[in-house]
Amino acid sequence: MTEPSGFLFVVPPFTGHVNPTVPVAAELVARGHRVAWTGVPGTVEHLLPFDAVFLPATSSEVTSYAADMGARRSDLRGAAAFKFLQEEVLLPLGDAMVGGVDAAVEAFGADVLVVDQQALAGAVVGRRRGLPWATSATTSAELVDPLSGLPRVAEAMHRRRVELQVAHGIAPEAAEAGDLRVSEHLLLAYTAAELVGPLAIDSPVTFVGPSLGDRPEEDDFPWDTLDADRPTVLVSLGTLNAEAGTRFWQVAADACRDQPWQAVFVAPPSLVPDRPANVVVRPRVPQLALLQRVDAVVSHAGHNTVCESLAAGLPLVLAPIRDDQPVVADQVVQAGAGVRVRFARVRAEELRSAISTALTDEGLRAAATGIAKSFASAGGAAAAASALVELARP
Repeated sequence: MTEPSGFLFVVPPFTGHVNPTVPVAAELVARGHRVAWTGVPGTVEHLLPFDAVFLPATSSEVTSYAADMGARRSDLRGAAAFKFLQEEVLLPLGDAMVGGVDAAVEAFGADVLVVDQQALAGAVVGRRRGLPWATSATTSAELVDPLSGLPRVAEAMHRRRVELQVAHGIAPEAAEAGDLRVSEHLLLAYTAAELVGPLAIDSPVTFVGPSLGDRPEEDDFPWDTLDADRPTVLVSLGTLNAEAGTRFWQVAADACRDQPWQAVFVAPPSLVPDRPANVVVRPRVPQLALLQRVDAVVSHAGHNTVCESLAAGLPLVLAPIRDDQPVVADQVVQAGAGVRVRFARVRAEELRSAISTALTDEGLRAAATGIAKSFASAGGAAAAASALVELARP
């Protein structure tokens, strides 16, 4: 029998990056191992099981900083958004978290670090301590070199990550040789090779598909408002983008008005003041449960929502906003499982047509079903746990 090990998940303050770790941790616990999380306090705990061990890696001031930066970032697009995310959010957070992550390793007795690609402090601590660490790749964009067309930006970000390592005691030559976003030990990709396409990294990648399982979700959804005899569309811009979608929500409402389908909008009700009769508006929904009841999804191309939708065999309409979303949207379109529209410029008639295509095009549905099968065969949280246990072996 394998000796029990301690796995410390190092996560950023973003819901989509925490959720996939919960089923993996549950699988590890079921096998007799210890698990804990560390990250920005006030942003992670509510996403974890009630009895989870959470070790704060920063102060409340850093929590406020992360929230402020998130608000400032909402209007940026393209390379400017990526540069802001790296320079003003991820790098400062990484610097602020190193001491707390190091203390969490000591307090918990971690044998392996499971480090989100955007939680740079975990990689710094893992490299500095010589601990085995795995990259938790909750987006597939970094696997295909999203900055290949912007070499100067890519080099500038690499330099900053090198500087972060050197500032925390890693020798310059070692810092130059490694990439904090990609572990040399193991990279867990919560997707499938069939969706990602050719890789642009040199690292041992294990494709495990979406990490799904029980997680805290809203339990008061008005299921009786949905007509079982009508197609249903889920429209979501994710937890960080709903407020940025004021125009989009109005366009989506006009696109759905008087149509033969019904829709569930995940948005603040104030952003949909003229709600059509066939639209339900909720600030939060039980997404995993709802995906089993809908026929298509309109999404900002956030990686979690995309993979959870495809795992349910659902075609997508993709309206990417920023960061990795255009890359993820292109992957879905190239795989034949979705259609893309322009978030900032889409008109009601264009979105209406795209939704109709997603609901009726058999080719899109067949492609989504094929990806769902590849996800299922990848193994999900169980496969991720097995790879981590193997990494923990001496």
